[in-house]
Amino acid sequence: MARLNRFIHIPARAQRPKGRRALAYFLLIAATALAGCMRWDYPGIGNPVGEAAPEGVFVVCEGNFQYGNATLAFYDPADDAVENEVFARANGARLGDVAQSMTIALDRGWVVVNNSHVVFAIDPDTFREVGRITGLTSPRYIHFIDPRKAYVTQLYDNRIFIVDPRTYSVTGHITVPGMESGDGSTEQIVADPAGRYVYVNCYSYWNLILKIDTATDTVVDMLEVGVQPRAMVMDRLGRLWVLTDGGYPGSPYAYEPPTLVRVDLDTFSVGLRLTFPLGTLATDLAINGAADRLYFTADALWEMPVTASELPAEPLVPYAGTRYYALTVDPVRGDIYLADAIDYQQPGVVYRYSAAGELLGQFRTGITPTAFCWKEAGGL
Repeated sequence: MARLNRFIHIPARAQRPKGRRALAYFLLIAATALAGCMRWDYPGIGNPVGEAAPEGVFVVCEGNFQYGNATLAFYDPADDAVENEVFARANGARLGDVAQSMTIALDRGWVVVNNSHVVFAIDPDTFREVGRITGLTSPRYIHFIDPRKAYVTQLYDNRIFIVDPRTYSVTGHITVPGMESGDGSTEQIVADPAGRYVYVNCYSYWNLILKIDTATDTVVDMLEVGVQPRAMVMDRLGRLWVLTDGGYPGSPYAYEPPTLVRVDLDTFSVGLRLTFPLGTLATDLAINGAADRLYFTADALWEMPVTASELPAEPLVPYAGTRYYALTVDPVRGDIYLADAIDYQQPGVVYRYSAAGELLGQFRTGITPTAFCWKEAGGL
């Protein structure tokens, strides 16, 4: 059977998007108004790009909030070639407003567009739309439980939506206890090795990891890990690693040093907590294909084995004034990809490093590259 989840997520943001979150209620009203004028009518095929290479990485680019200029790019490492605007060129229409994440599952690429309240299903070879899930509040990430059920997390909603990917329809909800005020958000979803439970980080003004029973679609436990957990990965030993950003100065919720936390799932408790200096900009967390080495951006780019019990002494790639906005590791080659949002107005850039931290190359993308999604030959 096809593998159900191949996705590199990028969580809720620090700095600029934090300002957006501080205006949550205003933005919710504005997003609702914008939804009334969003259209996905296809007047004709754009400038076709042909079929994608069998292996490569999609780059999801947010664009600017309320400008409807989100884009999707595809990079082929074998040819060192990037194609930008592949969704618009294949479908004759823009992707929408604030693209957030992408997952490849069930022979489709699922692109989550937050402020357009939609998840597009595309052919990952031709980039053509084959379906869409609508009726969502503010979708962030989609995770597939099985071929008949997926979860979609939300930014401005205390429910995780349950959808049927076969019919592109919402079939139910999981209500998050204590999130009735609307301040919290659900973000990434990571499955445990056995597949019975999934874990969800609650980011905006929260400090929790949720444990959800996928058989009953209910929250069965919650764990405090630190202020604003923003990214998660599962290591080869079946432990969950969580990066928290600590909030920001003046936050109405809390402000504390960022942390890297290891959650031991057999007891669902914090087994290790590593703390960064207060004010460190902790933005993303990734793991290599063997799931034995962690990579994280905390001002600079850092790397350490999953067996480590303390933070590394020196960064893999020193801080150089860049605004790291997304991070991934090639699951086959081991190369590291770092996305720089620059000023959030011009096209971003992705830097490609070797596992040893040597710069191998770079390429331009759309505005604010925010997430990566790997396409592997035979891996759909």
